[in-house]
Amino acid sequence: MPMHLHIADIRQQLRALGAAPPHEARVLRRWLRAQPQDGGRRRIEDFMPLPLRRALPELTAQMSGIARLQSQHPGADGSVRLLVALHDGQTVESVLLPPQRTGRAYGLCISTQVGCAVGCVFCMTGTGGLLRQLSSAEIAAQLVLARSTFPDRPVNKVVFMGMGEPAHNLDAVLEAIDLLGTQGDIGHKNLVFSTVGDARVFERLPLQRVKPALALSLHTTKAALRAELLPRAPRWEPADLVEAGERYARATGYPIQYQWTLMAGVNDGDDEVDGIVRLLTGKYALMNLIPYNAVPGMPWQRPSWERAAAMARALHQRGVLTKLRHSAGQDVDAGCGQLRARAGQPAAAAPPPAPAVSTVVIRLHPLAAKPG
Repeated sequence: MPMHLHIADIRQQLRALGAAPPHEARVLRRWLRAQPQDGGRRRIEDFMPLPLRRALPELTAQMSGIARLQSQHPGADGSVRLLVALHDGQTVESVLLPPQRTGRAYGLCISTQVGCAVGCVFCMTGTGGLLRQLSSAEIAAQLVLARSTFPDRPVNKVVFMGMGEPAHNLDAVLEAIDLLGTQGDIGHKNLVFSTVGDARVFERLPLQRVKPALALSLHTTKAALRAELLPRAPRWEPADLVEAGERYARATGYPIQYQWTLMAGVNDGDDEVDGIVRLLTGKYALMNLIPYNAVPGMPWQRPSWERAAAMARALHQRGVLTKLRHSAGQDVDAGCGQLRARAGQPAAAAPPPAPAVSTVVIRLHPLAAKPG
């Protein structure tokens, strides 16, 4: 089983070994949950066809090798950055995110591409270009890797906010989302698809069996500034992008999460607060303010925590539900794309034009508190 196969190819191989739908579902379910294939209440000898039982050890080993842990980087905030090795020697990043204030459940931020064909001016991943797409199995395998590496940290939320723009690998991402939402023990609203606003997202997501929550990278209320920050993003007027998001929110019952990477002197002014209020008042929406995770060699700076908190309070006071978040892994210099760059991974020679994406990994922080 070549490691680049998609989930549909794994299903086909299982069926060739005599698997009926219940057998196929069981194998995939136990893989996604990082559970042994011969475990559970029913013995596999009692119900699995003999060819599948005989092939299961080799299949299990091959599926376990789709994504391997190359290194892990714990942060003081409880997050863990994972550098994930793929079958061809390429790497991507995923991040285990600690529980949000209460409970034991963890989140996982996963990647959808090796690199990104973006050109986002503030994003480390975008500077290296796009090398290749991840298969749907490679996307799902990041969850398997996190669950097998940290069995005491149960993951019940997956956000597609790592390396890459999910809309540029839409078929594979939707196939992975469907599997995670049906066999992976992840609630549909806990699957979060992040995009800068590729029109195909608004066309196809409402048609899916598993409809994920949607996060839209906004970053500014000014169309001209957004075009500068996201040079290859679709040229939406911010108000039109919010209206498209609002239709999806009302159709699914999940609020849209608007992502706003705060950069000092760029998009942290009172004029932007006024613009956000105009756009989001009365909308089924949540504004996520994310102070920029500084990258060496880039000119952008994060605002002071006091300024970020003041902006969040101002939005709250004017009726916009807002959360001030903190980029995970700053103390280990592990902003999205930095681990991969430090590992010496090659960059693409010339990224093709494509919509951009901001890939900032986050964890909840108390609104008025400073990062610890």
